[in-house]
Amino acid sequence: MGARGELYTTQVTLDNRSYFFNVKENRNGDIFLQVVESKSRNGEDFDRHAIVVFADDMQKFFKGLDSSISFIEKEQKDRSKAAAERKAARASATGKKVYQRKPTAEEERRRSGVKKTGRVHVVSKRPTENE
Repeated sequence: MGARGELYTTQVTLDNRSYFFNVKENRNGDIFLQVVESKSRNGEDFDRHAIVVFADDMQKFFKGLDSSISFIEKEQKDRSKAAAERKAARASATGKKVYQRKPTAEEERRRSGVKKTGRVHVVSKRPTENE
């Protein structure tokens, strides 16, 4: 077991924020997930916020998270469809023909709402057999 009961840690770094997903074990032997957001403030200090989800509650927690993600994806699709319909209606009112082009990979990434920087840092706190 690592320092402060850490079993496993994953870090996701974005522009001015880092997210740490820490799997820990407390003194009673309970395993839990700690999610920490660390945000740069003025380039000097960091704001840190953490939530803790115990193993017994993880299924309910992830079900709620999945439901929220599904809602966001559906809402984005509905909004983009409505925008395309408005654009087509405006074009038909003016008599111009509307052509839709295929979005670029960068536009797809922006539309999906997930920022993919390619910078993911994974650290395992589990001791190896050599240690």
